[in-house]
Amino acid sequence: MHTGTFRLTTNQHTLVSDISDEQLPEIKRLLAKYQLDNLNYSGLRLSSLACVAFHTCGLAMAESELYLPILIDKVEKICEKNGLRNDVIVVRMTGCPNGCGRPYVAEIAFVGKAPDTYAMRPTHEQNLPCFSETVTEPEILAILEPMIKRYALEREPGERFGGFTIRAGYISATTSGKE
Repeated sequence: MHTGTFRLTTNQHTLVSDISDEQLPEIKRLLAKYQLDNLNYSGLRLSSLACVAFHTCGLAMAESELYLPILIDKVEKICEKNGLRNDVIVVRMTGCPNGCGRPYVAEIAFVGKAPDTYAMRPTHEQNLPCFSETVTEPEILAILEPMIKRYALEREPGERFGGFTIRAGYISATTSGKE
């Protein structure tokens, strides 16, 4: 078919690269045919990731893989209401503190503590205090809705959500691992 390469990213994306301009229309056609072109997904959904949690992992204390898409549906509505449909906010969810869903490199991280209960962490700093140590879905949405609205209204050009949470005073910046 082509002489390109497939690359798997750390965000669990697959890139088709090193293809010629002549092959591009056929590659795009095939991606669309098999619904792999991701043209209808929000930036939030494309940037979310979860571990497998309950149905596979004996260490899980909360659901992750099955619950994150449900939560993203609700957070997407908040983002869309504030004009952020295509903006990337990196969300990670894991069923336990081991972090297989890589929550410690997210802008918003959920770490499972008990069924339907998570620690909600800001940005990518593992050592920072939580937004909330124990939250369920209503609390998650109550925390995120005003935060996302404020981000939409007050962010600087090119500013990511994680950087905004520091600049807006939701959390303090960490400049060394000892803080």
